[in-house]
Amino acid sequence: MPPPLPALNAAPRRFRWALAAASGAVMLWLVVAVQLFVNVDPLGVHRTDAVIMLGGAASERLPVAQKLQREHNVPVLVLSHTDTLGNAAADDICNSATFPRPELVCFRPSGMDTRSEAVIIADLADANGWKSVSVVTSSYHVTRAGRLLKQCTTADVQMVASHPALSPGQWLRRFVIETGGLIDASLRPECTDQRTGM
Repeated sequence: MPPPLPALNAAPRRFRWALAAASGAVMLWLVVAVQLFVNVDPLGVHRTDAVIMLGGAASERLPVAQKLQREHNVPVLVLSHTDTLGNAAADDICNSATFPRPELVCFRPSGMDTRSEAVIIADLADANGWKSVSVVTSSYHVTRAGRLLKQCTTADVQMVASHPALSPGQWLRRFVIETGGLIDASLRPECTDQRTGM
């Protein structure tokens, strides 16, 4: 005797529900990703003790950092110096500068990553008595970089975004990378020993 008709439709129905749930989860992730990695501009930008540009995409980030320094009369510009192709505009400034130079600080992150930059920035803030810093990076990087920096320093951190011109495929790639990085920054916080005094 053949099974009842509803049983024949059970497997396709479960597949449709699973497909709908997966599609909904992806759409929800995309909405959250846009908020975390694209729509990140602060409501207001104020003067701080230093403007810091994180390494990479310097042709996009450096003009924002320089404009911020100029418009808010910030005394110090801090550049991550990496000697990499994407950071050439900032590296050229650091390589051609004569130090000591009070209005310019260049530092080389040991690990060439945001975690290393966060540790050095915290040390610079402590050494120079900076109570607040403005940190410039690409919009997709603001949330993760801000989390790492706030794990490392007690200075007020104002994140300022530069806005890259990326294709939809490049944005999707960044969403995946930064989602993973944000999860990593949450599960493996940086500088916890320094912040807790352990």
